[in-house]
Amino acid sequence: MTSAENSTPSRSAILEAHDLENAPEDVGFDELTSFTAALCQTPICLVSIVGDTMQHFIAKQGLDVSGTPRETSFCAHAMLGAGLMVVPDATKDPRFADNPLVTGEPMIRFYAGTPLVTDDGFPLGSLCVIDRVPRAGLTPLQEQGLRVMAAQVMTAMGFRKKTKIQRTNEAVAKQALSETEQKFRILADTMPQMVWSTLPDGHHDYYNARWYEFTGVPEGSTDGEGWNGMFHPDDQDGAWERWRYSLRTGEPYEIEYRLRAADGGYRWTLGRALPIRDAEGRITRWFGTCTDIHEQKLLMEQREMVSQELSHRIKNIFSVINGLIGLSTRVHPQMKGLADELRSRIMSLGKAHDFVRPHSARSRPSATQATLKGLLDKLLSAYQSDPRRILITGRDCRIDDRAATPLALTFHELATNAAKYGALSTLEGRVAIDISESAEDVVIGWSESGGPTIDLAPSVEGFGSKLIELSVSNQLGGRISNTWKPGGLHVVAAIPKSSMSRPTP
Repeated sequence: MTSAENSTPSRSAILEAHDLENAPEDVGFDELTSFTAALCQTPICLVSIVGDTMQHFIAKQGLDVSGTPRETSFCAHAMLGAGLMVVPDATKDPRFADNPLVTGEPMIRFYAGTPLVTDDGFPLGSLCVIDRVPRAGLTPLQEQGLRVMAAQVMTAMGFRKKTKIQRTNEAVAKQALSETEQKFRILADTMPQMVWSTLPDGHHDYYNARWYEFTGVPEGSTDGEGWNGMFHPDDQDGAWERWRYSLRTGEPYEIEYRLRAADGGYRWTLGRALPIRDAEGRITRWFGTCTDIHEQKLLMEQREMVSQELSHRIKNIFSVINGLIGLSTRVHPQMKGLADELRSRIMSLGKAHDFVRPHSARSRPSATQATLKGLLDKLLSAYQSDPRRILITGRDCRIDDRAATPLALTFHELATNAAKYGALSTLEGRVAIDISESAEDVVIGWSESGGPTIDLAPSVEGFGSKLIELSVSNQLGGRISNTWKPGGLHVVAAIPKSSMSRPTP
């Protein structure tokens, strides 16, 4: 074996990589050898591939055998040369005089072979022509033709190698994909959720075992658009509309609907799906889940019923307290003014309670539920005879039940005082409320204008002022300052963001 061959790990592996088993039929090598033999005017032409122990004739003209031992091969010598190897008379060449192929069939006398070498310099064999009588050599045209035909052979071999590598890679990729899909199906079948997938156009092509267990339908019966028939009739249009929107925009799919179970009843289910995208951002598949939320849904409905009942009873308590205050003023008429103020404050607490109590999607009063602007709009609506009378601007922020009560008391007092003594006591008066944020606080500014002219700030702090200070400082941990200007009262409250609402889980 030569040094060139020793530099490779395995000659057999390299030959196998060229996929030469059916080369003559696939690439027309038999026609090539026939043409080359005619061109060189020889009875024999061979495409010889030299292996570790044998040379194999993958194409031949004028010879019946398919190969010979490597030790007797002329081509094993020719393939190592830099160019055309010519043997005019083998009986007179010391390398071949005693060769069985010379002393016996096919009685080689003349041999001319050009190497078949790969692009990276590995010798595969030789394209050769053989005659049974000695010859001086080939003509220049015949030599050129032999080299051209050899190049054709190598081009065809290179193509077959690339094709085999491609087929091998495709087979490996297909096997890997099959294994990945099998692992996915096993994983999906172990999940408690129903798992499904669709093509980019939304055509459903896979459901896991949990889907068929839950629905009780035959496997494959809900492929394509058959899945929509599994929804409650009242939910089908909404589910379709939401699904088409996700397909059109690529946005995640999420919806609650009632899904028909194996017993024929319907159970509430949460449907979700996300798109899988390729490197260019194109959606290649959608993967989704259906989660049984029926018990949670029923529990939420029960909680809503209890919440509504508790809220109703709390409101009744407010009403009873107002009634008791009314009865007391009949006995003590001189307390009527104080009683009216107390009833007004209790009513503001009732509004704050209704504003922040737990709500379901059906009972929630408005989109501004549980926000500062929403609370202010509700509390101050009684003073909005003119839409411009109280203007609320700036950022909005979320509030919870802990913040609602002190905020309601604070702004109820400010509005009541403004209606009695300040801007809201005149037709031209206005109140501007601005909401902003600092790094740590929500800052609320209350500015009155157009009311009675103020000469001096009140010398005595009233109950309302004390109530505001108690609400902002003690309950909310904030700071509040009052500025009495000739045009009206200006109040700034800085309340920690952490006091406005608890962190969302």
